Amino acid sequence: MTRFIGADQMAGTEAVVRVVDALAEVFADLAAGKTRSPSRTIVEHGPQRQLLAGTATWERRGVGSVKITTLTPDNPERGLPLIHGVVVVTSLETGEITALLDGAELTAVRTGAVAGLATRLCAPEDVSDLAIVGAGVQGRALVRAVSAVRPIRSVRVFSRTRDRTERFAEWVRAEFGHEVRVCGTARDAVADAQVVCTATSTSGPEPVVAAEWIAPGAHVNIIGGTDEEAVEVGPELLGSAFVLVEERAAAVEDAAEVRAAIASGSITAEDLRELGAVVTAGYTPDGRTTVFRGVGMAIEDTAAAAAFV
Repeated sequence: MTRFIGADQMAGTEAVVRVVDALAEVFADLAAGKTRSPSRTIVEHGPQRQLLAGTATWERRGVGSVKITTLTPDNPERGLPLIHGVVVVTSLETGEITALLDGAELTAVRTGAVAGLATRLCAPEDVSDLAIVGAGVQGRALVRAVSAVRPIRSVRVFSRTRDRTERFAEWVRAEFGHEVRVCGTARDAVADAQVVCTATSTSGPEPVVAAEWIAPGAHVNIIGGTDEEAVEVGPELLGSAFVLVEERAAAVEDAAEVRAAIASGSITAEDLRELGAVVTAGYTPDGRTTVFRGVGMAIEDTAAAAAFV
C-alpha cells in the first residue's frame, strides 16, 4: 500500500537528526562511487518561475525517488508557499510506488538537514550562537537543523519584512526556548555570530551579507537565492575559507558565489571540498572560517525520503 507522509510526520528534532544521518550515509556513498545524482530538469516559465524535476536512486536503502516542485517567488505576497511539490518513492526491488511525501516540506527539511550536516562536520561542538538571514520556511528549517546538532541558546535574525521576522522570532522562542533578537540589518545579525545561515529569496548579484561582516573562524551555511545567479554572501569570503560543497560540478554550475570566486582567481574548483569526502575522512579545524555552499541535489531528496519510509 502506498503511504502518504505529510508535514506533521516530518516535524521535530528526532526527524531532522534521522535525515542528517541519512545524508551523511548517502554523501559517503556518492564519494565512493556507490551511487550518483543526475542533474535536475529545470523549466523556466516566466520571471524566476520554475518547474523542477529530479530523480535519483539509493542502492544502499533500495529506494528511488522522483520529486516535482514549483518555485514561484511572488507567492508569499499572495499568502501562498514559495514551493509546492510532491515526492514519489519507489522500491528498487519491485518497482512499486511505496510512498508519496509532501515535496515542499521534504525540500525544507533536507535543505536544513544538509546545512545541519555541514555544521556538525565543521563548527566547534560548543557553539551556541546562531544568526539567520531570512525568516521564511527555510529559515525555520535551518534553526531546527542547527539546533539539533549544536547546543544553540541564542538566535539573531534579520529579514526585509519586519512583521514576518517578528513572527519568526516568536516561533523560535516557543519552539526551542532560545533567546532571540530581531535585528535591523543583516550586518547586525551576523556580527560576531559563531554560526551564520543565509536563506533569502534574493535573485541578484549584489551580496546580502558582505564578506567582511563574518567573524573570523565562524561557520557559514549559504543555501538561499532563487536561481544560479543569486549571491547571498560576498564571494571573496571563499578565498580565505575552508569551502565545503555537495559536489564540485554541481557547485560550479549552480552557485554564483563559487563561480565568482573562481573567476577572480581567489579559489580553484579543486579547492572545493566535497561533503562525502569530509564525512569519510573528517575535518580538522585550523582556525579558518568554514563555508558550506549548498545548491540541492536529487540524491538528497532520495536520502531524506528514505529516512521517513
